[in-house]
Amino acid sequence: MRRRVREGDREAFAQLYEEFADVVYNHALRMTGDWSAAEDIMSETFLAAWRNRGKVRKDGGTLLPWLLGIATHKADNVRRSVRRRQLFLARQPRPAPMEDFAPQAAGRIDDVRRLRAVQASLGRLQRHEREVLALCVWSGLDYRQTAEALGISVGTVRSRLSRTRKKLARLTEENMEPPTARGEMTSAAAIAAVPARKELT
Repeated sequence: MRRRVREGDREAFAQLYEEFADVVYNHALRMTGDWSAAEDIMSETFLAAWRNRGKVRKDGGTLLPWLLGIATHKADNVRRSVRRRQLFLARQPRPAPMEDFAPQAAGRIDDVRRLRAVQASLGRLQRHEREVLALCVWSGLDYRQTAEALGISVGTVRSRLSRTRKKLARLTEENMEPPTARGEMTSAAAIAAVPARKELT
């Protein structure tokens, strides 16, 4: 696959897209908390990957760390505009509480609230903390793959992830709104491990 991508094999690149598009999308969603931005980042990631295919190393395993490394940089580029929109919305009056007409509706609201709490916490993390958390915890890369994606050592990944998990747990507890639906997860550790679900779109 690496050889075919380097050589500009369009079928190989299409296969790469089919295999990892959802993973890149979910990673971008977790990094930005914005569905529209995540779609744009996914598209830009594969476009950048195609343009820079000649930089793919000949040896190695899956190309996922390479793609997520690109997506991470793209997400950092758009976070400022996303943050401006979030600050604008935060200044608006809160909507009146909505009655839960069905468990499905309640579950959807809870998912959005959890994502909002985690995103608010992510916004208070430093950039290098967000990156290692998103790649290791939510995108499922191991330490070596995360180190490859970010261009840092494996030891740095380990220590940075440990510190970031503790910090995120504390911040999420501070940002979590009081539960309004039965069975909602409020544990910071659980929230930090909840993957963003694409079906929320």
